[in-house]
Formats: sequence, C-alpha cells, structure tokens
Amino acid sequence: MRSIWNGAISFGLVSIPIKLVNATENHSISFRQIHVEDGGRIRYRKVCELDGEEVTSAEIGKAYEDADGTMIPITDEDLSQLPLPTAKTIEIVAFVPADAIDPLQMDAAYYLSANGVPAAKPYTLLREALKRSRKVALAKYALRGRERLGMLRVVDDVIAMHGLLWPDEIRAPEGVAPESDVTVRDAELDLADALMDTLGEVDMDSLHDDYREAVEELVAAKASGEAPEPAEKGAKGGGKVIDLLAALESSVKAAKEARGEEGEESVADVTHLADRKASGDDKKASGAAKKTASSPKSTGGKKSTSSGTGKQAAKKTATKSTAKKTAAKKTTAKKTGSKSTASRKRASA
Repeated sequence: MRSIWNGAISFGLVSIPIKLVNATENHSISFRQIHVEDGGRIRYRKVCELDGEEVTSAEIGKAYEDADGTMIPITDEDLSQLPLPTAKTIEIVAFVPADAIDPLQMDAAYYLSANGVPAAKPYTLLREALKRSRKVALAKYALRGRERLGMLRVVDDVIAMHGLLWPDEIRAPEGVAPESDVTVRDAELDLADALMDTLGEVDMDSLHDDYREAVEELVAAKASGEAPEPAEKGAKGGGKVIDLLAALESSVKAAKEARGEEGEESVADVTHLADRKASGDDKKASGAAKKTASSPKSTGGKKSTSSGTGKQAAKKTATKSTAKKTAAKKTTAKKTGSKSTASRKRASA
C-alpha cells in the first residue's frame, strides 16, 4: 500500500519512524454530469468574477473572507512560518482507556507502518505496551495543512490511528430527543429484548453494499446494450405503528423465520415481568420463567391466564348443565311413579 505521509511517532524520548497508510477505501460509484440531449460532459471552469477570465490552478491562491466580505490573502509561505511541532511528528500526549473516547469523535482511519529496520524494535515496543495496558494513545499530528487529534490502538499486529474530531467540534444533542414524556411498559421491553436475542450476532464480513452491486449490474447491462431487469421491491417499511406490542411480536416471529426457526413460537423467548423485578427471590423468578416457557402461546402471561380461566369457566358450565339434566330426569321419574300409583288405586277401587 502506498504511504500518504512520512514522519515519526514521538513516544516520550523514543522516536519511531513510520509511514502513514490509508486503512479504508471508498467503493461508492461516482457519476459524471452530462448534457441529456447529446451526452456531452458538463465541466466546471474556474473563472475570476472580476474580469471573467478562466484561470489555471497555478494562478489560484488562498484567502480568508472577513465578516464584511473583505478577502485577506494567505500564502503558503505565511502558513509555513507558523509554529507547528506536529508537522512531521505524531506526538503522543496521553494513554487512556478505550471507552474514554466518544465514538462520535471517530474520523478517518490509518495504518502506521514501521519505516525501516531500525524502527522495528521501538514500533514493537509501543504495540506490545498498548496491548498489555489495554489502553489507547491520544496523539496530535498534522495532515493536509492542519493540526489534528488522533487515537492509536492495536489491530492484529499493526498500530492503527483513528483521526478524531476535536471536542469542540462535537455538537450537543439539544432538541434531538423526543420532547414529550413517553412511558415504555415492561412488556414492550420484554419483547424488545426477545427481538434482540433472536437477531443475535452477525459476521461483519458477510455485510455488503447491495445497492452498489445493483448499480454495477445496471451499468454492465446498459454497457452491453441489454435492457436492465427491474429490481424486486422489498416489503414497504416505516409505516405508522398502531400496536407496538403486536409489531414487536411480528418482528420476533419474522426474525426467527429468517433464521430457519419457523416452528417455534416467537414469544417463547420473552423475559417476563417477574424476571425484571429485583425481588431477590431467584427461585420465584426461575419458576415464573419455566411456567411461561411451558405455555407456547403466552404473551407476557396474559393469554395463558385467560386461557386457564376460560377452561375453568367451561368446566363449571358443563357441571351445572349435567346437574340440571340429572335433576330433570329425577323429576320426570317421580312424576311417572306418581301416575302409576294413582292408576293402581283406581283399578283396585
């Protein structure tokens, strides 16, 4: 890989010559602008707004625009005279736990390569020290005409550096969170937990850009003169959620079906309300979970309870019905016996 910057890591009094190499690459497809009528390229020309003349890159300089619109010319010589101790040095200023870095600060990523045989020993020393301490190094460095903040960490057997935004470049999340007070029920959290467990983990290497592949196929088809096949549209999402619990249940079921678990009920993995309460009684919580697992159609215990109540009610109704029938039979038999007795008395008279 081609280096984009040569310098050294300043580690106390230790200097480690290194090369900076891009750790990422952009695979997005770029398009040119064309004149739709004839397909000609649309180009942008740099023109001076005072005389209307087109200028070359060699004739273009820098200037700072003041608040009143005045242009203050700044030359490369002016900038080169500014004190910039990190112009050719990645200066480590501290070692901190990795979780002390807010992911919002993360920017571009680079690999640091030892530059030459003498750099191998101090490079390895810093790498192993970072591994053993389980910390990352905060550093200052200069790249493309400005001083930047970076974080050094170990990736496999290589020291990687992530460019960081300065703390004052991170905006406070004011006015972003929902303004109204929203109450989330435990049953909804239970189903959200079940959905998270069902989705599980993923092999990061299996993730890819489906849209870019579709664009590449489209370009290839049009280049060969073929008519591109219309892409299959997936299910529409993002609709208004009417019943959050039902939506979560459906999501759990769909996730299980996608993983080949169609035969299992989606709610079987739900962690129930009793398991969330910090009662300290592990046996009761365990018993509640077992009872729930044995009822494949229970959602938060409500359906199971209503089902059991329904069965008991049906049983009571059946018992009452049987008792009424028996009583009716006895009454009929009694009436029949009375009639027989009356007939015998008339006959003997």
